[in-house]
Amino acid sequence: MIEAKDFSGAYVGGRWVDAKTTFDVTNPATGAVIAKVADLDAGGITAAIDAAVAAMPAWAAKTAHERAAVLHKWAGLLMQHQEDLAQLMTAEQGKPLTESRGEVAYGASFITWFAEEAKRAYGEVIPTMVAGKRYLTLRQPSGVAAAITPWNFPIAMLARKVGPALAVGCAMVAKPAEETPLCALAMARLADEAGVPAGVFNVVTTMDAAGAGRVLCEHPKVRVLSFTGSTEVGKILYRQSAGTMKKLALELGGNAPVLVFDDADLDRAVAASVASKFRNAGQTCVCANRLYVQAGIYDAFLERFTAAARALKVGPGAEAGVEIGPLINADAMAKVVRLVGDATAKGAKIELGGHADARGGQFYAPTVLSAVTAEMQVSREEIFGPVAPVVRFETEEEGIALANAASVGLAAYVFTRDLSRTIRVSEALEVGIVAVNDGVPAVAAAPFGGVKESGIGREGGRQGLDEYMDTKYVCIGL
Repeated sequence: MIEAKDFSGAYVGGRWVDAKTTFDVTNPATGAVIAKVADLDAGGITAAIDAAVAAMPAWAAKTAHERAAVLHKWAGLLMQHQEDLAQLMTAEQGKPLTESRGEVAYGASFITWFAEEAKRAYGEVIPTMVAGKRYLTLRQPSGVAAAITPWNFPIAMLARKVGPALAVGCAMVAKPAEETPLCALAMARLADEAGVPAGVFNVVTTMDAAGAGRVLCEHPKVRVLSFTGSTEVGKILYRQSAGTMKKLALELGGNAPVLVFDDADLDRAVAASVASKFRNAGQTCVCANRLYVQAGIYDAFLERFTAAARALKVGPGAEAGVEIGPLINADAMAKVVRLVGDATAKGAKIELGGHADARGGQFYAPTVLSAVTAEMQVSREEIFGPVAPVVRFETEEEGIALANAASVGLAAYVFTRDLSRTIRVSEALEVGIVAVNDGVPAVAAAPFGGVKESGIGREGGRQGLDEYMDTKYVCIGL
């Protein structure tokens, strides 16, 4: 059994470590305190780095098959405790239990995938250019890695970082978001049970996110930093890492456009757009943020999309049948209120919602806006809430231009039954992920990441190993 009350200390060097002070972990649906967790200072973060440095050589010396066996056991334990972990996630993060259960399985899939993929982290033999010499390359672990993970997917985002890191022989220090540290601590407990050696996986908890980030960025023994979060914070970490020339993987903000063309399967486009927009109450970096619908089906799409959104049940994630849980905190609620207020003040029409849910607290009603223009903040900012602006466009060229009119480029969604258009639009979109006739494209076997200000690097797929490995060239004179 895994419960919130089981966790109060950070996990460093294979031990549960307390701190002089603690911070509260609250349930966003009720505001109730569900745990008090150690609030580590810079010294505590440094101790975790030291533990990782000490533990890594022995872990890296194991064969890929030996490391894979441990990771497979870890993934199995995550699934064995799927219900406990889902209950824990819903309690600290707020998402519906069905989504939490799915996230546990999604997270486990990354650990399983990379356990196998590390067995195929091949070097190569290069044909010689000089008689009497041979050239080859080796792929080796880069060094101690640090992971800074967000609150919206507290297991999945950590799993897709720690999976490849440990699979190739790196040790890791993970700092989960202060809103959702319990899932990471539960993962650490199961990692220990699976046989991950002490110090190979460390979880540091703190309210001082900026201070912890600075320590991880500036410490010379940390060779890789992987961060998922806002573009603003990613740029800060980028600058702070320059002094030690770290490898960086930055999965930053998104503002995903949806392009629904006249020839789309309307029912499919509506269902997939609703699934993408309202999953996790709209608090995902790849959720449908700007819905552009071609003029020929705009009215029909808007009517059906609004009806589908109206049918969604709002409430605490642990309540049966709930499809939209609370926003994570008061700041998130204030942002959504601000964006909707700005849109309506500038002429947007509220088709549905536009206000806090009747439950109060941090619940916001599913909202659909029409008559949205590019000048409105809701068109330019990542919403991170259950608000869907639906915009009419005329031509394919106009749709592409609207979709690309953002400084970020993480994901985009296209609905069409025209194969030629699929290829043209997929190639023209300035994003790292294109989903065609689908609303949930992310899987462990495919690379995940963006372009422009959505970051650098890729997680998942065979490319996910690259962030944690160096290529060494060896020239042998015979």
